[in-house]
Amino acid sequence: MNIKVILVVITMLTGMVLNAQHISITGRFADAFTEVPLPQVKVSIEGYFTDVFSDSDGEFQLDLNDIAPGEYILRIDKSAYLLKRIPVNIGSSKKDLGTVLLQVDPAFEQNQQAIISLTDAELLSEEAEFDNVSGILQSSRDVFLNAAAFDFSQTFFRPRGLGSDYGKILINGLEMNKFYDGRPQWSNWGGLNDVQRNQVFTNGIAANDYQFGALGGSTNIFMRASKYQKGGRLSLAGSNRSYTGRMMATYASGEERNGWYYALSLGRRFAKEGYVDGTVYDANSFFVSAEKKLNEAHSINFSGIYTPNIRGRSAALTEEIFELKGRTYNPYWGYQNSEIRNSRMREIKEPILMLNHFWSISKKAGLNTNFSYQFGETANSRIDYGGTTLNLANGQTSFYGGGANPDPVYFQKLPSYFLRFEDNQNFEAAYRAQNEINENGQLDWDSLYSANLTALENGQNSIYALAEDVNKDSQISVNSILDLELKNNLKLNSSIRFSRLESQNFARLKDLLGGNQFLDIDIFVLDEFGDIPGLAAQSDLQNPNRLVAEKDRYKYDYDINAEESEVFGQLQWTIRKWEVYLGGNLESVSYQRNGNYQNGVFQDSSLGKSAVAEFLNFGIKSGTVYKISGRQNIELNAGYFTKSPGYRNAFINPRQNNLLVPDLDEEKIKTGDLSYRYRSSFLNFRLTGYFTEISDVTEVSYYYADGLSGMELENTTAFVQEVLSDMNKHYYGIEVGAESQLTSTIKVKSALALGEYIYANNPNLSLSSASFDTRLDYGKAYLKNYYLPGGPQTAAQLGFEYRDPDFWWFGTTLNYFSNAFIDINPLTRTTNFQKDYDGLSLIEYDPEIATKLLQQEKFDDYFLVNAVGGKSWRIKDKYLGTFISLNNIFNVLYKSGGYEQGRNANYRSLKEDMDRELSLFAPKYWYGQGTTFFANIYLRF
Repeated sequence: MNIKVILVVITMLTGMVLNAQHISITGRFADAFTEVPLPQVKVSIEGYFTDVFSDSDGEFQLDLNDIAPGEYILRIDKSAYLLKRIPVNIGSSKKDLGTVLLQVDPAFEQNQQAIISLTDAELLSEEAEFDNVSGILQSSRDVFLNAAAFDFSQTFFRPRGLGSDYGKILINGLEMNKFYDGRPQWSNWGGLNDVQRNQVFTNGIAANDYQFGALGGSTNIFMRASKYQKGGRLSLAGSNRSYTGRMMATYASGEERNGWYYALSLGRRFAKEGYVDGTVYDANSFFVSAEKKLNEAHSINFSGIYTPNIRGRSAALTEEIFELKGRTYNPYWGYQNSEIRNSRMREIKEPILMLNHFWSISKKAGLNTNFSYQFGETANSRIDYGGTTLNLANGQTSFYGGGANPDPVYFQKLPSYFLRFEDNQNFEAAYRAQNEINENGQLDWDSLYSANLTALENGQNSIYALAEDVNKDSQISVNSILDLELKNNLKLNSSIRFSRLESQNFARLKDLLGGNQFLDIDIFVLDEFGDIPGLAAQSDLQNPNRLVAEKDRYKYDYDINAEESEVFGQLQWTIRKWEVYLGGNLESVSYQRNGNYQNGVFQDSSLGKSAVAEFLNFGIKSGTVYKISGRQNIELNAGYFTKSPGYRNAFINPRQNNLLVPDLDEEKIKTGDLSYRYRSSFLNFRLTGYFTEISDVTEVSYYYADGLSGMELENTTAFVQEVLSDMNKHYYGIEVGAESQLTSTIKVKSALALGEYIYANNPNLSLSSASFDTRLDYGKAYLKNYYLPGGPQTAAQLGFEYRDPDFWWFGTTLNYFSNAFIDINPLTRTTNFQKDYDGLSLIEYDPEIATKLLQQEKFDDYFLVNAVGGKSWRIKDKYLGTFISLNNIFNVLYKSGGYEQGRNANYRSLKEDMDRELSLFAPKYWYGQGTTFFANIYLRF
């Protein structure tokens, strides 16, 4: 009996050994074009966590423990190369693949130019509400997301309706999103495309190895010396979009003696003006990285990034101005000494220093610790105009009001202003105004200098000056990321991170425009007689009637201290048919303002420290993949988490006071998506349905409003700070992406986004201003079921690519966009709309007419045709390539966004204005670019 038992046990153990053994897969990778060995190629078995990277000779060895014999999919992944999925039949202890040739992904060169579409609204505009996520999506191999990044982004399309503040950008595992508004500052690493090729993209809230992630997905960019292929690259590019020329040079050493690696990259982008008139562009980019491999377990990497850049900004246009000047018109610039000078310049100088330590504790455990220090400033210029003083012989000082608004399209300079009264239209003045705008219409720098010189001759201060709004930041960030393979199919990811920001915020006088000093007062807040600057007009009561010179701080000066801490943990479990993850995080965020000026209007709430705004965020997410077969998957993700607002939406008016938004709370986010995927050599297909509900959103806006009630004054115009609180938003939709390899050279692709993004409730609205003492609470803003702004909610694409065996390729896409809506003015959707200045109801109010006046504008549908193509040549061991893309080939005119102005806040003023043939305060629009191109030639060696 004992012998039988022993035989049974031996038989079982033998079966286990035969069915679960040690397997080793080896091979070598090389470029299919140059046959140069490829390092840092990621090799893994789909459904298992174990992965390795090829060495500097392109060789790899993938060891798999306790894996049963059978057929598996070997995944071979390297950025800038086409993804390879090879079926492998594992039946012995060792399998040698020999040399595997990888083909360059021709679309990756398209990737390199996609991000320049960011600049026209998100970076160049006056408004901050248009942003773009193509920078987040650029590393994705997903068919739909590639369409969103390359073709849809020119219309400021947002995947799933989400802005970039709901996505995350990481560099070497460290988060780059700003405390100010939660968005990445793209310019901090712009122009370094060559050293940003190694990226990992996580779509939505799916499993993320580095941190909890974000609703809109996250990208981790590896800028580490040892991750770059040995060799260099030179490129030249030309375009008529944001810049007209670009030069880049990059070199990576590969592994040197004693385990050293280094990488360098330099770039320059420039334009006297881009597609929009007067948008000067001057940007330089520097990157250096050095890494020391201390031993087999430890490496230390240093990276330095510095991308100083200057850009001229542009403005949204009313229909009246557009009809007169066209879609490339920009009122912010004018000629000075025959040179273009833009008054609204954005200058960013924020170097990043980063130190990374990599510890391979064992084959199953790794610890990555990172530290970064970012410092420098962002400055946005504008023309300031104020009061001036005259010192009289008797020792007295006389005060004079400020100069006229220098904006060439200020509403009082437009034809509509002179035609505003139906019974008293001044056609002659309107004709002169139209001629002036048609013939010139640009900022008159000479008149500003002339006014200041005249004032100087009369012993007066400057009337006009060029000012800058400055954010001078200093931020440290540190984190530690642990990867632990608990079992062959069970993995733990965890991280801890901390960031601290010290931000100085102030106005700085940049240029006196021919004068010698400027009076630091608010000319819109004078004493009751309106002729001398009293206490309320003072920017700083500790220095009343201060005269400032160039480079001096003035108007406002405050500091923001912000801190963020987070812990994150995630388990990933996989078997042949299932993949499951479960993750959670806990995060603490705090903001505090410290005012350095005692503002004349807010004497008791401007100087010194504010209360601390504190937020405690938490989140949980989970997801699963069910593998129907080797070709078909069903994927499910769901999560609930909270998100703190950026400090931009935490303080009501930080330039003048310490006041926090009342009852400020974290955003609550519920989200889920369900996907079906099919992948074969012939067809790659994904269908996803998703929903997201975001509640308790707070938004702070600034604008001039006319027609305010409850002010106890007939003058109902004021510059206000609008607070929308307890706001809920819903996002629903589907995404479809498909591509089919019809032949070895021809591929067809399609993408579809159908979304509905709406306000889901009626939030509370209140106004604050220096023009009135107490906060005006207008109760509910009736926004429910209005559409959210931010690009088209429906987008579709049909395209094809041809890739010739002789290394040239061509592709074109037809893109359709619809359901884009204007950004509505919430104030007109409150009870204020029905009231007069004294708070009583307007007698002439008509509900039917009001409904028409408040109907949300929907922009027209449109089609855009784009094309891309390129050619490559092998010159011995070098690689020469060229690439060109054309966008909006047929020069289609379309509105990419817009907003209602806030000047007409009640029924009477809005109806009166809309009844005019030319409205004084009509909505303003952003117009998409016409036909544009990007051409690039590059040499790899």
